[in-house]
Amino acid sequence: MAQITFEVLAECKETRARAGILHTPHGDIETPVFMPVGTQATVKGLTQRDLAEDLEVGILLANTYHLFLRPGHELIRAMGGLHRFMSWPNAILTDSGGFQVFSLSGLRKIEEDGVIFQSHIDGSPHRFTPESTVDVQLAYGSDILMVLDECPEYPVSHEYARESMHRTVRWARRAAAHHRARVAAMPTRHALFPIVQGSMFGDLRRECALALLELDTDGYAIGGLSVGEPRPLSLEMAEATADILPRSRPRYAMGVGMPAELPEYVARGVDMMDCVLPSRNARNGYLFTSEGRVIIKHARYRDDAGPLDPNCSCYTCTHYSRAYLRHLFQAGEILYSVLATRHNIRRYLDIMREIRQAIRLGKFPEYLKCVRSSSEEAG
Repeated sequence: MAQITFEVLAECKETRARAGILHTPHGDIETPVFMPVGTQATVKGLTQRDLAEDLEVGILLANTYHLFLRPGHELIRAMGGLHRFMSWPNAILTDSGGFQVFSLSGLRKIEEDGVIFQSHIDGSPHRFTPESTVDVQLAYGSDILMVLDECPEYPVSHEYARESMHRTVRWARRAAAHHRARVAAMPTRHALFPIVQGSMFGDLRRECALALLELDTDGYAIGGLSVGEPRPLSLEMAEATADILPRSRPRYAMGVGMPAELPEYVARGVDMMDCVLPSRNARNGYLFTSEGRVIIKHARYRDDAGPLDPNCSCYTCTHYSRAYLRHLFQAGEILYSVLATRHNIRRYLDIMREIRQAIRLGKFPEYLKCVRSSSEEAG
């Protein structure tokens, strides 16, 4: 039985963009969709009510590695799962923790069975295997689980990327078999997505995607992007991968991207995206608007009585001036992070709504052309 289902409702004839609905146990999600990142079971600065009711977020991403170390998956299981623990009514996708583990560099060791790593919190030793990361995510009660993969840094040699990719495929096979056995005995539904790797080598990406297709999972992810590679190369790899992945399953590009890049990934066949940029950049004073970026600390905004974005109807833009936001940022006030994060996430969600509407109306090529033109002028 499918753990989730996906419907394609409209497709662009000139690009690979499509609009659809992802049906999950915790609600239906219109795609293409951007998923805010709630690393520690929270999107920094926002309440679950802000997200679910005001921003109408249908799916969040939480981080397996961080929640495994603190407070621990057994505690979360005992508290009724991640949905109940964090009081979140909608869908949750959890990554496998692989990206965080492999970014630890000197604190981890890769073996065929999995990866041994030290906690960045207290140095305690731990092991992730393809099977154990499935078990941890099932303890969370995630709607969508990700397999353990190896995410190589950029650049790497073709030889190492090939070795790493084959390890990722072997791990995905083990994870998929374990997942099938576990969910067969469970009354709840939990989908598993394997992750296409291969660094920035198109031949390896294609080989990996074809191997993962044999697992016949409910969706597929494109990993190893946004690891320092030039953006055109990232888009090239996404396109090469999406071309092979099945039309009937959702495609998830992990860790992307800037506002102008969102429609570019959609144009290449991507249905789901996540990124820490809207929340992290907000806290650092970098705000996204329909008229371009605003770096709020700049002196030009000291006495600017206008709204942050005159074309935005979010709470931040309808209630506060740029001058006030700059004052809060300069003073280090917590309210700044709350208002800025709310706005940046709203901006990302608005972009995705615009994309979905353009696809459904058959106007996505015009929309994409307009975005590209605006980006060139801003650059």
